[in-house]
Order: sequence, then structure tokens, then C-alpha cells
Amino acid sequence: MRNKKLKITIGIVMLVVAAALFQYRVKGKASNVEVTIEVKPVVGSVQDIISTTGTILPKNRLEVKPPVNGRIEEVLVREGEYVKKGQTLVWMSSTERAALLDAARGQGEEVLKYWQQVYKAIPLISPIDGEVIVATTQPGQTMTTSDAVLVLSDQLIIRAQVDETDIGSIKLGQDAVVTIDAYPENSIKAKTGHIYYESETVNNVTMYNVDLVPETVPDFFRSGMNATINFIKNNKADALLVPSEAVTREKDKAYLSLKRKGDKEIIRQEVKLGIPDGKNIEVISGIKADDAIMVKTKKYELPKSSAGTNPFMPSRNNKK
Repeated sequence: MRNKKLKITIGIVMLVVAAALFQYRVKGKASNVEVTIEVKPVVGSVQDIISTTGTILPKNRLEVKPPVNGRIEEVLVREGEYVKKGQTLVWMSSTERAALLDAARGQGEEVLKYWQQVYKAIPLISPIDGEVIVATTQPGQTMTTSDAVLVLSDQLIIRAQVDETDIGSIKLGQDAVVTIDAYPENSIKAKTGHIYYESETVNNVTMYNVDLVPETVPDFFRSGMNATINFIKNNKADALLVPSEAVTREKDKAYLSLKRKGDKEIIRQEVKLGIPDGKNIEVISGIKADDAIMVKTKKYELPKSSAGTNPFMPSRNNKK
């Protein structure tokens, strides 16, 4: 019986709280009111771009591996160093030579020098002109024929992933601007060097890899860095631009609402459009630079009645 009374009491309290919250709710609601403003066309540059992401990678990544199992005796290069084809990168001993030299070292310096001259070390030669991008091997380290002693890169490129819906707009030699996530203040000019024929599926989206070659490779480029790539489809300077939201379309035609200079009447003018950039769009014909363009936009208004009465707060009785 006691539990039943307790449940009834709790239910009554919950109803009172719910009623109080209902009374305290906001009575008015914010609204977006459509207003019309006048803007002048501006003359400026406009670009139509395809934006995507990519990664800095070596164009050719070459691992230098030893011809026999053995021990590294001397590493002649370091990471970031440029090497020439035919240059000696590392001296190493085969397993037999390493064992022989260790035994000779215990018999004195002259014996060691003798066997070092008689039993020559094996040189690892650079097969290409390029940059050393991995050089973590240290002298004394034992290596097998499957281990990479050094890694070389002939050139760092940017590999972009382009959606299949945009790949038709990408051409060989097309200009692009690359921004590295780690250095967002630097923009690198690049050109499309290769478009892959085979697609990849990324998160259920069909993508194509596109390699871009930078005009100059900055010193801060590192393999594996993430980048943002903007492929430039169209580019024009001194274009007459209006806001994109000012344009209305009907079937295959585009229109602007405007006032001619000296007129008060708003007319609806058919126009020919050019390059869009998302915010603005080029107008090729139909308007003049001194026309006033009508743009409809949303104006945010706060609610007129901000809140109801809080039943838990003391209130004053207003006399009528």
C-alpha cells in the first residue's frame, strides 16, 4: 500500500514539472525573412575548379637490397641526399667475409688489414639518379637479400583521387594548385602527368588516381604528406561577375532582375552565363557594369516574445 502511494506521489510531481516546463517554453519562433538587396557587378578573376585530396608519393620508389646475406660495414649517404647513378651508397661484407674479419681482428691490426685487402667488401651501387628517402640502416647491422638497405626516389609527385563523375574533366597537362596540409600557406603549381586507367573503390565510391608533377619540388615535401588539390577547369581574368543566387533559370535560359542606370523600374533581363566558381558567376552578355542587380537573401529575425513565465520564480501582480 505504501509503495502504491509513493508511485502516485511521484506521478503527480512529474505532471507538475512537465506543466511548468510547458509554460516556460519559448512562445515565439525565429524566422528567416526574404529581403531584396541591390549589388553592382564586379570585374575580377574567376576559376572553375575540381577539388579533391591526395598524397605525396615517389614517382618511382626503388629499394636497394644486398645481393648476398651479410653485414653492413659503412653507409656513405644520408636521408635527403641526392645521389647519381653508379654512385657507391653502402659497403657491406658477406657472411663469410664478416666472420673472417672478426677472426682476423683478434690476431692484430696487420692481419686485419691484410684480409680486408685480400677479401674485398661488396659495394651497393645506386641504379638511378634520385633522392635517398629512407636510410635507417646502421654499420654492423646484419642484412638478408630480402631486406632494403636504402630506399631511393627519382621524383616526388602528388597522387590525387578523383571521383568518376569528375574524371572526364581532367586532361593531361591540365593546371592544378596543390596545398599541403602541413604547410597551408604555400600553394604549389602542378600539372597533370598521368591519369590511371584502372579505378579503385573507396567507401563504395569509384575513384581514379591522377598523378600531378609539381613545377618545382619544395624542400618541405615529404613522402606520405596529405594534400588538397584544385584542378583548374576554366580560368578567366577581368570577368564581369554577379552573385550566383541572383540568377534564376527557366528551361535553358538564365535571367537577372536588375535596374538600369537612371531607371527606377526593375526589369527581368535574359543573360548569357560563363564560368561559375560556387559563389559568383561570370555574365558574358545581357548586363552592364553600372546596372544594379537584385539579389534575394534571407534575413534572420529573433522571436518577438522570447520566453514564457517561469512558475518557480516570484512574480509581481500587475494592476490593470
